[in-house]
Amino acid sequence: MATGTAGRTAGTAGTAGTAETAGTAGTAGTARTAAAAAAKEVGAGAGTFGSRRAGARGGRLRRTVLASLVAAAVVVPVSAAASAHAPAPAAVVFAEDASPQSRYAANRANLAEAVHMAEDTDRAGRADRLRAMAAAGTAQFLAFDGRGRGRAVEVFGDLETAERIAVLVPGSDTTLDTYERFRSGAAALQQRLQAGHPRSAVVAWLGYDTPGTVSTTVLTAGRATDAAAELGPFLNRLASMAAPGARLSLLCHSYGSVVCARTATGPAVGDVVLFGSPGTGAGSARELPTTARVWAGRGGADWIAGVPHVRLGGLGFGTDPVDPAFGAQAFAAGPGGHSDYLKPGTRSLDALAAIVLGTAPVEEAGHA
Repeated sequence: MATGTAGRTAGTAGTAGTAETAGTAGTAGTARTAAAAAAKEVGAGAGTFGSRRAGARGGRLRRTVLASLVAAAVVVPVSAAASAHAPAPAAVVFAEDASPQSRYAANRANLAEAVHMAEDTDRAGRADRLRAMAAAGTAQFLAFDGRGRGRAVEVFGDLETAERIAVLVPGSDTTLDTYERFRSGAAALQQRLQAGHPRSAVVAWLGYDTPGTVSTTVLTAGRATDAAAELGPFLNRLASMAAPGARLSLLCHSYGSVVCARTATGPAVGDVVLFGSPGTGAGSARELPTTARVWAGRGGADWIAGVPHVRLGGLGFGTDPVDPAFGAQAFAAGPGGHSDYLKPGTRSLDALAAIVLGTAPVEEAGHA
């Protein structure tokens, strides 16, 4: 049974995003303002070492690290700002045993109402994007909240008969206003999985308030911690909706890898895949709260390779997951860039599908 209730609480401050999309004019000025504010914040404590000279060196180190991280975070321009105050009905709340089909129906009705509310308040752009999400009444949303930046959890394929399920966790600046690119990647992966195993499904999990790319909070993991508290229980519920014994794979892009690195997973999750990752905050794969095999890969042209893999005073994410010292199983991600991992015909898409289907070659991982 589905019942309407008041909405969810907004996510707490503190994020660690990386750029995900092409942007609009004015981003550079915002980036400079954010970088300057962040550098000032970290530099303020430069004189806390044992002497002025040591303090100066420490301050320079902190400022250099932070400036590098901020610069890397804004190498790719961000998308147009999300509709922060977009009106929509409250999200539908479901009983724990509600079937996928009942959730789909209720969320389609909620989505249709959100379209009408956007039209009535002259938000034509948001209305158009929501109308596209509705997919002429065929979309399968386990969860949908059209308010503000929005949340959505969409299923591609037949979840109730699926034996192999990929759960995609996106990175920064993924909102209802940029949802189409996330959906396109999920659909491409589902098509690739279907070619190898008809009883498969993909779940696009925009179940958290993703960080904005340009802000003073994009270098910390606060929002990832909040997201992990939502994702872990969701994975448990998802396993109960699928075919008995279904195997789940958690595919985590960019800042999504910071989320997954904090998510406690149950036995149904067999693989955790980190790609386009800025780091996780963990020193090794063994530190992650999962018994699943951990994979890592990065495209040859992914700009995120230039992000310094350091952690200082809560800023940054430490060890590079593709470093053998991290201990993850490597996969070949091909020559693509930061937004290319799920593009049809790419080596990275083939590799991710093989991991989900259990056909990827497994070699001894680097030591942790």
